[in-house]
Amino acid sequence: MNLLSQIVDVKKKEIQKLKTNNAMSYFLDSEFYHKSCIDFKSAISEPNKLSVIAEIKKGSPSKGIIRQNFNHIEIAGIYNECNVNAISILTDENFFYGDILHLKEIAKTTKVPLLRKDFIIDEIQIHQAKAFGADAILLISEILEKDEIIEFTQIANSLGLSVLLELHSKDQLSKINFDSNKIVGINNRDLKSFNTTLRTTENIRYLLPSNIVTVSESGISNEADVKEIKSYSIDAVLVGEHFMQSNNLKETVNTFLEYCK
Repeated sequence: MNLLSQIVDVKKKEIQKLKTNNAMSYFLDSEFYHKSCIDFKSAISEPNKLSVIAEIKKGSPSKGIIRQNFNHIEIAGIYNECNVNAISILTDENFFYGDILHLKEIAKTTKVPLLRKDFIIDEIQIHQAKAFGADAILLISEILEKDEIIEFTQIANSLGLSVLLELHSKDQLSKINFDSNKIVGINNRDLKSFNTTLRTTENIRYLLPSNIVTVSESGISNEADVKEIKSYSIDAVLVGEHFMQSNNLKETVNTFLEYCK
């Protein structure tokens, strides 16, 4: 069993527990559930620049703990101060050391759209994301069927949430309805080997319609990487480990933003 399958198996158990402990009314009564979302698509598709989705991630299955001195509120504050375009928040606990409460706490103070990054395989997770302050959710094509992508996108959109639909290979393109999924993330990390190459972005970008907002994810950390990504006509990059490994986060983010202008 590969890691992605293991994560999905654990996620199914989490969802069962979530449904047992929470009636839908719990989410409906949340302070954020009826609040208007910030437009994620517009935020990450500014003309004449590469937008930056800055990620809050304590660790990962392949790297373990990435940021020892981890304070999600402090990190979010720096991201906001640096004027990143959006913030991605890992909420998976078992594999990425995240917490759904991080999303809720950051949503109370942020001024940019928040992306809930998790392994969403059930409708209840979408309602939970809205209730805890997300403006957008991640859907991963490799763990969903085509009809599930359609259904979950419709549910998210009905709540005002944007959807970042992620794929890791061109084999997943047949699942995408580009009339409804207007934001596509290309993950440069191979799901089996965990190796990363920016050529994945190049190979997939030119198979996508020109009007799709595109995000390149993983393996982007320096000026040369940014220059290469720009050459592929990408709208935004999602950067996590590079920022989380920094000893001077504000300086690192500001320097990276200069690369993207």
